[in-house]
Amino acid sequence: MTFALQMSKKGKILVAMSGGIDSSVAAMLLHEQGYEVIGMTMKTWDYATSGGARKTTGCCSLDDINDARNLAVSRGFHHMILDIREEFGDFIIDNFVDEYLSGRTPNPCIMCNTHIKWDALLKRADMLGCDLIATGHYANKREENGRHIISKGLDQNKDQSYVLWGLSQEALARTIFPLGGFTKPEIRQMALDQGFPELAKKNESYEICFVPDNDYRGFLSRRVEGLTDLLDGGDFVDASGTVIGKHKGFPFYTIGQRKGLGKAFGEPMFVTKIDPKTNTVTLGREDELLGHSMYVRNPNFQKLTEVEDGREAVTKIRYNNKGAMSRLYNEPDGRIRVEFDHNVSAIAPGQSAVFYDGDDVIGGGFIARSEEIPMDFSKKIIAGEKV
Repeated sequence: MTFALQMSKKGKILVAMSGGIDSSVAAMLLHEQGYEVIGMTMKTWDYATSGGARKTTGCCSLDDINDARNLAVSRGFHHMILDIREEFGDFIIDNFVDEYLSGRTPNPCIMCNTHIKWDALLKRADMLGCDLIATGHYANKREENGRHIISKGLDQNKDQSYVLWGLSQEALARTIFPLGGFTKPEIRQMALDQGFPELAKKNESYEICFVPDNDYRGFLSRRVEGLTDLLDGGDFVDASGTVIGKHKGFPFYTIGQRKGLGKAFGEPMFVTKIDPKTNTVTLGREDELLGHSMYVRNPNFQKLTEVEDGREAVTKIRYNNKGAMSRLYNEPDGRIRVEFDHNVSAIAPGQSAVFYDGDDVIGGGFIARSEEIPMDFSKKIIAGEKV
């Protein structure tokens, strides 16, 4: 397989390059198509300060930054490094910690896309005279009826439309996704065909970039002084409130968790509820994880400007979730109430809910407890001036 070469120049484009195979091939594709590519690698986190085990996989480590730069040099296009550690840490990591301390399960990648990376890329694109930006996400985008619409990527196993629900129309208008029409095996073959066998062999990363050892509990303990001592000794309770054991602190558990409870109960037990006010974690059987409705706060709509009450949609409540048929209703406080046609399992406050019309993203938001009101994200984080 070879790249389709188009000789005409298409203008300047800023490409986010993590050093991994996907963003690297995206940059090569655009370069071969005639764009004047500027690669930009964002340094979001100083791994030496994480305190965890040595990072061996993932993205944006020093090795990955060097890989991105070397590829750009070999292909003859510019590459820059953008240091956004301060902005990233102040917003994404603080939010990550606050969410766990509030008994929710955050998705920092979505927060980063929505509030950090796209803002930083678009700001630099303006500074560098680039009309467009691009990333290596497996997703598609089109314009229809005056709206910029994200849809699922061709490779259903790699589709990343779920993590892009928070992007504004202004951001989407200037964004392209070169990999949306390819499968992962095709991307690996492209890297091989272009003479980058080591790139083609790079492992997938499913880790949170600032938790390189994938131990978020250890990260929280190191980040919040005295956290373990403060919260240790809370109660495991059943649905009736009866104490059935002791836990190590509610932030160390997530809805749906079965393993790592530290105690045998005679039958499989799952985390069904987390109450930060009382430092209690409710356990129950698998059927007690089922729910038929939920609230979604801070919704952002892409295909539509709003949804009418009773709108049908397939709603995904986790990245790897297949989605379930549901109906959407507007609440007076701005939240969306989701009523599922059939019960779904492990609805986790803090995670994202994304609404689909076929392959198209209607919009999404954060799963909330019934009493939670929308959060104020009006103070957008803008990355610093250094390039």
